[in-house]
Amino acid sequence: MLVGERRLAVRVLGPKIEDGMTPLLTDRAQLLAQLDAVQEFDIAIIGGGATGLGVAVDAAVRGLKVVLLEAHDFAKGTSSRSTKLVHGGVRYLAQGHLPLVWEALRERQHLLSNAPHLVKPMPFVMPAYRRKDQLFYGLGLKLYDLLAGPARLGPTRLLSHAETLLALPGVRITNLVGGVEYWDAQFDDARLALALARTAASHGALVLNHMPVTGLLTEYPAGRIKGLTCQDTETGQERTIKARCVVNATGVWVDQIEAMLHSQPGNASDAKVPQAVRPSQGVHLVVDASFWPGSSALLVPHTQDGRVLFAVPWQGKVLLGTTDTPKAQVEWEPQALESEIEQILQEAAKYLVKVPQRSDVTSVWAGLRPLARKAQTSQDQGATQSVSREHTVKVATNGLVSVTGGKWTTYRAMAADVMQAIRQAQLLSLTSDDVTAQTKLWGAPSPDADSGLASEQGQYSRYGSEAELLATLPGAQHWLAPHLSEAMVRFAARFEYARTVEDVLARRNRLLFLDATAALAVAPQVAEILSSETGVTPQLAAFEALAKSYQMP
Repeated sequence: MLVGERRLAVRVLGPKIEDGMTPLLTDRAQLLAQLDAVQEFDIAIIGGGATGLGVAVDAAVRGLKVVLLEAHDFAKGTSSRSTKLVHGGVRYLAQGHLPLVWEALRERQHLLSNAPHLVKPMPFVMPAYRRKDQLFYGLGLKLYDLLAGPARLGPTRLLSHAETLLALPGVRITNLVGGVEYWDAQFDDARLALALARTAASHGALVLNHMPVTGLLTEYPAGRIKGLTCQDTETGQERTIKARCVVNATGVWVDQIEAMLHSQPGNASDAKVPQAVRPSQGVHLVVDASFWPGSSALLVPHTQDGRVLFAVPWQGKVLLGTTDTPKAQVEWEPQALESEIEQILQEAAKYLVKVPQRSDVTSVWAGLRPLARKAQTSQDQGATQSVSREHTVKVATNGLVSVTGGKWTTYRAMAADVMQAIRQAQLLSLTSDDVTAQTKLWGAPSPDADSGLASEQGQYSRYGSEAELLATLPGAQHWLAPHLSEAMVRFAARFEYARTVEDVLARRNRLLFLDATAALAVAPQVAEILSSETGVTPQLAAFEALAKSYQMP
């Protein structure tokens, strides 16, 4: 099928964002039937996090036949466990990674433009307890403004003692001399991932969660990648998918996918599997908003152990974090170390007037950063906070494309680099154009849209242009919890690929990440609604076990 023909098919089979049509239903049986109907895809993407979903959008906008497979749920791993910031990286500025900062600031502007319902500007303040620190960081953040250029969100300002207290009403005042205010942006990471999935689908891509890849297919004897095998976790049914190009975008699991090649015919089983990723764990604690009142976020750029401390208002709570701890092994549900919990609480106590205790923490969660490993360097040992967050794209001799490193803010640039690596390796015939800079993400309201459709609690505003549709579903005024209505659960099942209680309470809605006890309390009701919508077992017991691990140990 020619590219032009593919675009015509998209217009017939799937609504475009700008059409203002009802969103695509995500009936799993229909999605699987579509999967079985395609003889060969142009590109198969493994991994439904920020990177894989970004590649799916880029490829689908180009008119390619795209399939994306996620082993669990979209953003199940790293991509739902960030500090919820879209930023250039003040720490990277201090480390001298100016190109990385400039790229991230450019991408920050694209996100604000393309997903205004999910990404919002936010002021940050660094409190200063020595005048020289205020001047030093003030000059550095002026450079941050300069790198942002026209895309800056607000001017960097040196604040007086009184102005700092006004911006940070919860900050400790002993020895405080002033502060520095600058601007970045905040977002909902898991819902942005979901918007990417639905944007890719609206352009013709087939995206499937709960579909782990079980093997890679190669031509014999050449060893060229020609597809993959996968298994539906709900039915156990296995499938073989042919694809002209396969992209490994699995984050901290990228090495495990590459290791599958060593079990192929003609490969030595004892061959050493190269390690492309160096995992680093980041932990966040969530407390009530009373511990950090106001709308500005706190940034301490250099704590006693050289890390960064944030106190960020988010959805009626406050995120405290984060850590940067090397990890030898990767896991789907990494657990916060006792030392990490104590570190965050101790550092927070130095800056917050109302000091949080362990009993005040409503949720604790950890995520693994997929830092790109530099072969045979000193980076292989010790701390990870100084390791670059830049991404790398590798095309193996067998054609497998693997992408590692990076961060949420630059997901779109990472996807573009993946597509250009595919073009340069002549795996697919592509142009070198940047095709997604102006691609609005699913739910982005039109500039003249009525912004008053949010509910009285403001919870529907993050659904953007779909707030009105959501408000028409059964249970729109039946609130199961402060952040969750019955209609949201039904919407998640019908339009957002949700299959389990965890899908709903961890990622379609963020209650698990905000208050694990509240999520446990509402889980049975969510399970009942979800079961009535999908007809499958929503794995309530598994979620209850998971939610207990998010409670403070």
